[in-house]
Amino acid sequence: MSSETRSVIITGGAKGIGSGCVRVFAKAGWSVAILDRDQSAAEELASDINSEIESRIAVFACDVSQPTQLKAAIDAAATRFGRLDCLVNNAGVHPPATRIEDTSLDDLAQVMQINFVSTFAGVQFALPHLRKTKGTVVIMSSMTAVLGQDQSSAYASTKGAQLSLTKALAKELGPEGIRVNAILPSNIDTPLMREWAATLPDPKSALDRVAGLQVLGRMGTSEEIGEVALFLASDASSFITGQGIWADGGASLDY
Repeated sequence: MSSETRSVIITGGAKGIGSGCVRVFAKAGWSVAILDRDQSAAEELASDINSEIESRIAVFACDVSQPTQLKAAIDAAATRFGRLDCLVNNAGVHPPATRIEDTSLDDLAQVMQINFVSTFAGVQFALPHLRKTKGTVVIMSSMTAVLGQDQSSAYASTKGAQLSLTKALAKELGPEGIRVNAILPSNIDTPLMREWAATLPDPKSALDRVAGLQVLGRMGTSEEIGEVALFLASDASSFITGQGIWADGGASLDY
């Protein structure tokens, strides 16, 4: 099957890593559905891409924390393109640096709902469509799932849950020909990263320090993570499932 006939849903695709995934899949010839609560930003991204290349991008306004919205958007995207070959669960939030004693249980529940429950639900809702194509699932976890992060206990917990879900689903769905993998980015230069740094006393120093954590001496780009997602969605990774791919620029080597 040529890539021109394949379609992908990318949650949180309007900005950050999600937008990098949208650009990479679109350039590879995939039909791309952007699910994002910021519809205007998603439409602006689609317009920007279409000014460079001819692409098939559809935008669906969706708050992934609302299961009814998520299911409706996934079904609508699959109907729009006539099939679904990959679900990229990317939508997520990173709360400000907060000590555990200052993290309310309501705040924890909200982060869990957006980062983890939506991932679980997204796979559940996409599964009837993915079964028809023996498709793939890509879950955007984080290096915090395995290395932790100071004053980010709620966030890191959700990312660890995503990694565990990846492995469980790979075992459950593998016999049906559906592959499930996760990507664990380290520090990627995105609006979310800069919003997190802005909560610290010296944002510029924090960003410089974060860039220096990678042995490559820089943060990654959203497109670089998009390339990993495309690889995991394609036949090039046909014997890979249940894995958490460390896309960390070597940051873990000095951990």
